[in-house]
Amino acid sequence: MTLYLKDATYIDWKTLAFTSTHLAVSPGDDGRIQFLDALPSADDLGADDKILDCRQRLVTRAFGCGHHHIYSALARGMPAPAKIPHDFLEILQYIWWHLDKSLNTDMIEASALVSALYCAKNGVTFVIDHHASPFAIDDSLETIARAFDRVGISHLLCYEISDRDGEGPKEKGLQETDTFLSSGRQGHVGLHASFTVGDDLLKRAIDLAYKHNTGLHVHVAEDAVDQDACLKKYNKRVVERYADAGALELSKSIFSHCIHLDEKEKQLLREADIYIVQNTESNLNNNVGVTNYRELGENIILGTDGMHSDMLRSAKAAFLTGQATEGLGMDTVYSRFRKVHDYIRDNGFSGDGDNHLVILDYDSPTDIDAGNFLGHFVYGLDARHVESVIAGGRLIVENRRLLTVAEDEILAYSREMGRQLWEKL
Repeated sequence: MTLYLKDATYIDWKTLAFTSTHLAVSPGDDGRIQFLDALPSADDLGADDKILDCRQRLVTRAFGCGHHHIYSALARGMPAPAKIPHDFLEILQYIWWHLDKSLNTDMIEASALVSALYCAKNGVTFVIDHHASPFAIDDSLETIARAFDRVGISHLLCYEISDRDGEGPKEKGLQETDTFLSSGRQGHVGLHASFTVGDDLLKRAIDLAYKHNTGLHVHVAEDAVDQDACLKKYNKRVVERYADAGALELSKSIFSHCIHLDEKEKQLLREADIYIVQNTESNLNNNVGVTNYRELGENIILGTDGMHSDMLRSAKAAFLTGQATEGLGMDTVYSRFRKVHDYIRDNGFSGDGDNHLVILDYDSPTDIDAGNFLGHFVYGLDARHVESVIAGGRLIVENRRLLTVAEDEILAYSREMGRQLWEKL
């Protein structure tokens, strides 16, 4: 099956060059796009081939999310916590750790389906997720994977292993990770954060990452509480602890947040071959602070931290905040927006080939070209302009409607699971 895009304006995601052309999009993990001077005649089309009219449409590479929490999908509008939190640790204790302990397998499935739905309609076709459900761990990663597969979203998953809920959930988290990665699924070894991860767990997680030729995916110094606990217990700072344990030698690792760091830690990260995820909106929402990511090197990617599934929105937030905190330019925020593709490619993960595309119906009041695209990217383009989405050469969204699963059924299911979750809260 080949998908043909007729009369498209193709934007090269690396160079931003504009090309008026027809495109042939082939399916599969190794699928490619081909520029055509003319489309095949009706007689030459295969039975499963399709031509999509892309006149006055922009076509470019689809988007990726560097750090998501799909388990938070049912939190929107949930009841207020029993106690109003006053700091980051209380936010975790009274909101997120209370919620994740209440999840069951059906709620996890609903969270994954509705998150994948939102990702697809926002042009996000690859998601790196960090999951937690300490009393519903068994088969949780495969449940998420199957849900994302149904919608057509590629993924790189992990379970957030921690000591905070005791030996049972810790051991189950390690086993779930080993089982999932042993099945042939791609993913990380997930850890919550240093202040809930003891030395035994950290060593076993690193050993497991080496076993499966992958990296860690961990929250790092999101709040000062992480540093305070590490200094008190280990007499070293968080990144130093991970470096001493060998975590920085795992090149596939993702360190999320990385806000409260000193100069030595920043140098360690600059010298390491790992990637760091910036989650601006979540950090502002939790009032944990902001930082200058320029000081951490070039391997910076953007995530949502479960706030939503809209990477264009994340990019705008990073830009607007970054102007004051790090003198961020439009070119740099676009580079971070796209850096996730480098991470996936350079580390040998699949599901993010050239045949992942978005078709944008961008009703701009002014001209757009390679010279001013970045201005449109920051101040103009948003999720409402995503008209159609191609994932792995397969059309999964057409005219803003999901094709792979029934949207109404997913939303009805998620609302029912949301009600059940809220009753438990």
